[in-house]
Amino acid sequence: MELTVVMPCLNEAETVETCVRKALACMHEHGIDGEVVIADNGSTDGSQQLARDAGARVVHIAEKGYGNALLGGIRAARGKYVIMGDADDSYDFTNLMPFVEQLRDGAELVMGNRFKGGIAPGAMPPLHRYLGNPVLSFVGRLFFPSAIGDFHCGLRGFRRDSILRLGLQTGGMEFASEVVVKSTLQGLDVREVPTTLSPDGRSRPPHLRSWRDGWRHLRFLLLYSPRWLFFIPGLALMTLGLLAGAALTFGPVRIGNLAFDVDTLVGASAIVVIGFQAVLFALFTKVYAAEEGFLPEDRRIRKLVDIVTLEKGLIAGGLLGIAGLGGLVASLVHWGGRGFGELIPAESLRLVVPSATAFIMSFQTIFASLFISILGIRRSRETPTDIAASAAEEAAEALTRTHAEA
Repeated sequence: MELTVVMPCLNEAETVETCVRKALACMHEHGIDGEVVIADNGSTDGSQQLARDAGARVVHIAEKGYGNALLGGIRAARGKYVIMGDADDSYDFTNLMPFVEQLRDGAELVMGNRFKGGIAPGAMPPLHRYLGNPVLSFVGRLFFPSAIGDFHCGLRGFRRDSILRLGLQTGGMEFASEVVVKSTLQGLDVREVPTTLSPDGRSRPPHLRSWRDGWRHLRFLLLYSPRWLFFIPGLALMTLGLLAGAALTFGPVRIGNLAFDVDTLVGASAIVVIGFQAVLFALFTKVYAAEEGFLPEDRRIRKLVDIVTLEKGLIAGGLLGIAGLGGLVASLVHWGGRGFGELIPAESLRLVVPSATAFIMSFQTIFASLFISILGIRRSRETPTDIAASAAEEAAEALTRTHAEA
């Protein structure tokens, strides 16, 4: 079978029959060997029987959620290619050929673009059309090397085997982003075709919740991009803190009527520590995600981990600790010069704060080196079944050689 059209369904009695008949008619018109699968998520309005009567195959998906329903439908699909789309009659199932043609040409994921194809009046709320979709699509293109203009178009086609290899996990609306992000990160052939969006044919409100689901999409994009979640903000904080701290270490700084002194130096120190911790978290996340298969291995991170060994990390942390300890000793000498009595904060903190900061960062560096070394330990990914199969294969080869020699 060449094509399966998968539609998630939760109480779509008003529109599911129309969608199924349109998709089947399109496949029949163009001579495509295909089917329609309704991934039912627990409908109570008779949607299942209406879909069967229209010619669809219905599979029941017990786990709730848009992503769970779609993933269940994709797994149940018999076609080489899958086109997914909502069963609310907002997408044009009579015009599937642009997707099929791209898939036949070698594409592994073909996204629809509603902004290029046309959005009918009333089909998309202004909040989604002018804020939600453009902003989230821009963030997706910024965070990941993708040229997709409509990250959240619900009508898209793909090779079934290619998508199942991605290890998709999200069960909610963020499934739409996960497909694009993981396809891009894994280097799949991703293309885009114009498609249209019409007002859905239901009399009830949609399942989508604008702010909740928008946040879930944004959260997913952030979690899959440690560079933007941790590294870039951390680097910015470290730079700001170091510049401010370096200026204030030698004396107060005045800008117009504003005077910055040791109070600001303490704040700058905190910013440096927080920024440094964020940069380390970016490194931790990258290494861990690559080891567990959540993200593809980053050559730059792997090279950095290979260069910055545990021993080098311990040495760097030790040098920072020595610098911090030296500063603390100098502050004790300064205190002794005043007879170990009351100090002037504007003088003493200029020694204590940078020294304490270096001391804190030395321990962060040492602990980070130890933790990254633990993350980098290569574990055998062979399961007991794999080991048994390998042993059986070796035994069979040995037996074959024995027979041959005999």
